[in-house]
Amino acid sequence: MSQHRRRAPATKVKHRRVLITVAVTAVVAVALSLGLWAGEDGGPTVSGRGTAAEPTPSPTRSYPLSSAPNSIPAVRGHTPERGPGWRPARGQRVVVSDAGLADEGRLIAGELGMSYGGDRDDTRAGDLRLALGRGGSANPESYTLTVRGGQVTISAPADAGVFYGTRTLKQTVRDGATAPEGVMRDEPAKPQRGLMLDIARKHFTAGWIEDRVRELGDLKFNQLGLHFSDDQGFRIESASHPEIVSAQHLTKAEVTSIVRLARSRHITVVPEIDSPGHLGAVIAAHPDLQLRNAQGVPARGAVDISKPAAAEIVDDLLDEYAGLFPGDQWHLGGDEYQALMVSDPQASYPQLAAAARREYGSGGTVADLATGWLNDRAATVRANGRVPRAWNDGFYAGTSVQPDKDIKVAYWTGKEIGARVPAEYLAAGRQVVNYNDEFLYYVLGEPQTFVYPTGQRIYEQWTPRVLRGTEAVPAQYDAQILGGSLAVWCDLANSQTQDQVAAGIRMPLRATVQKLWDPTRPELTWAEFGKLADQLG
Repeated sequence: MSQHRRRAPATKVKHRRVLITVAVTAVVAVALSLGLWAGEDGGPTVSGRGTAAEPTPSPTRSYPLSSAPNSIPAVRGHTPERGPGWRPARGQRVVVSDAGLADEGRLIAGELGMSYGGDRDDTRAGDLRLALGRGGSANPESYTLTVRGGQVTISAPADAGVFYGTRTLKQTVRDGATAPEGVMRDEPAKPQRGLMLDIARKHFTAGWIEDRVRELGDLKFNQLGLHFSDDQGFRIESASHPEIVSAQHLTKAEVTSIVRLARSRHITVVPEIDSPGHLGAVIAAHPDLQLRNAQGVPARGAVDISKPAAAEIVDDLLDEYAGLFPGDQWHLGGDEYQALMVSDPQASYPQLAAAARREYGSGGTVADLATGWLNDRAATVRANGRVPRAWNDGFYAGTSVQPDKDIKVAYWTGKEIGARVPAEYLAAGRQVVNYNDEFLYYVLGEPQTFVYPTGQRIYEQWTPRVLRGTEAVPAQYDAQILGGSLAVWCDLANSQTQDQVAAGIRMPLRATVQKLWDPTRPELTWAEFGKLADQLG
């Protein structure tokens, strides 16, 4: 064959061009009829800020409807859309529409490897924007997370909601995953979601506590309780009474750092100085304040509330630490006062009975005197702008003196003397925080009848309405149940190391917050939930 190819006649080339043009036109027509080259709303694509595109749209791929993201706690509402979703990349910005969101913006930018662009009105591809806005809910912890057109917007009525939106996004894009296209609308069922740590019986380092704060923040918990005074130790530096402080303790500088970190995660630190029982560390330095019965036998951990000096030292401490803990919550304890754990308090502790009669008349009882003590301590923290709470067995039945109405009930047990069924507190109009020792008590060494709680049991059997044992209170009381808290108690302090405690509470924490965020039956099985927890870290 000749090395020179014969050139086709000009008329044939022209015919081929016509045929190609017709074929392309037919493909475009079919694609448009199927919506393959349409915009995300099914209409024509747009470019720029509200400007119509050219009449002929540029081709894009088709996307299936998105699925809800996987997070802990699970997002309560997701409206799917079609689109590529979003993932963070270097060079992309986090911008805010309100300068007050700078902390949230800088935090998520650092976590996702993005740059923080500050308070900006301009829009760029890949932006993550944080904004304050009323949205569809008045709940300050609610948020709306919108993924659309290669950008993400998180808006909420308050900065707490914005922060929670960033936690959902952080989990969703972990390990290179993509945030699904669409709109997530989310909010917690309960306003109080906590972890309580007994740092009195066991010293926990500041670094370990800060690690827990970061973990709690990512899980959308909003309270950290610190029980730092008990018979075994007093664990925070004190200027007013340095003589009571244990050798191993947190300095005020360390506590300030913990509180600052907690505030950046929208977590309130709730301090607890338990009284008039559980004050053994105070009594060790002030033995004259110890309660003794008619035979002179000392009552473990209990101060003699007939002595004004006992109230003075506790009030000194409450006032001092009000400056260290700026949150609006305070736990007064009030449980297991030994004088009221005997069959006849009046006969066993005649000095308390006499003081009750002096204070409240001839019918005054030791329970009245203890209730008056609780009210006086509540007045002290209330003067510092705090909302008081106390353990349920510190609210005594049949007293002429009633606990102040604003003292919240921290319901933990039905086993102690004086512990009434939850419905009695609720029927009286009291608000309750759930610490149910059947599900939420992690007691080191498993003394008495305690066993380490499992995340599976919490996940499958517990709800915030299950306040005592395994039975739920009637639904009519749901609004009075403010939330709940997993509690770590260190009765046998050396039974576990710090790291073992962290590992032991890992899944109970995740199960607890899932049920506080959404008490309904979870969509995931326990096995699926556990697998997700492992994936999210």
